[in-house]
Amino acid sequence: WHHSYSLIELLLLQVKLYLLTAAHQLIRPMINQIYQYPELVRVEKNDVRYYRDSKENLVPSVTTILSATGDHSGIDAWKRRVGPKTARAVVEEATTIGTAVHLSIEHFLNGDEWEQFSDDRLGLMAHQIAKRFVDDCLIDIDEVWGLESGLVVDGLYAGTADCIGIFKGKPTIIDFKTAKKIKRKDWIEDYFLQGAAYANAHNVMYETNIDSIAILMVDRDLLFKEFLISSKEFESFTAKWKQRIISYYKTHEVLGRE
Repeated sequence: WHHSYSLIELLLLQVKLYLLTAAHQLIRPMINQIYQYPELVRVEKNDVRYYRDSKENLVPSVTTILSATGDHSGIDAWKRRVGPKTARAVVEEATTIGTAVHLSIEHFLNGDEWEQFSDDRLGLMAHQIAKRFVDDCLIDIDEVWGLESGLVVDGLYAGTADCIGIFKGKPTIIDFKTAKKIKRKDWIEDYFLQGAAYANAHNVMYETNIDSIAILMVDRDLLFKEFLISSKEFESFTAKWKQRIISYYKTHEVLGRE
């Protein structure tokens, strides 16, 4: 039995396919600005990033605290192995790609034109990674409350969350990460601590009860991995984060008003 498609059937099929792809591309999560996030003022002091809290005091960023209290032995050994010049180049390259991808995802989620990249090698790489995020990896974000949102706990710390919203039906701190190769979960504890820091700040500021962190990661081979933690695991990272704050303030003074 042989069925030859008429021209009209073929056209209908094409239209169907076109609509399917168009619909797929146009599904963007709803922006729902429930909370007014503060515009944080950033201050660089002795190469360290601080923010002003609502009482005008300088507080360290979440990344500053994590960096000051973390274990750098692996990174330091790598830097010694490859030499300072290569290390610098690798870090700069990763930063360039990461920044371009973040900006692009932010534009996409905001409903803006997101495919604006430089024409060089890094721009092309960033474009491919961002396209992978847009095509396949943001589908579980049901609602966006804020992008690049400032969060601050007065007198303690502040930072900027990539994305805050509803992920798989739960209020979640969502972080977008690019990597050379997909990382193992036990290598990215600092990502979860960062998420716990933001969730706890949000809960203090807005009396929410966020206990879910999603790390969405795409590597240079365009492989995607989602790391999702909540409830008990979230509590354990919150406890660890609090220990990191305590150990930071044991060796750093609180910077008052200038």
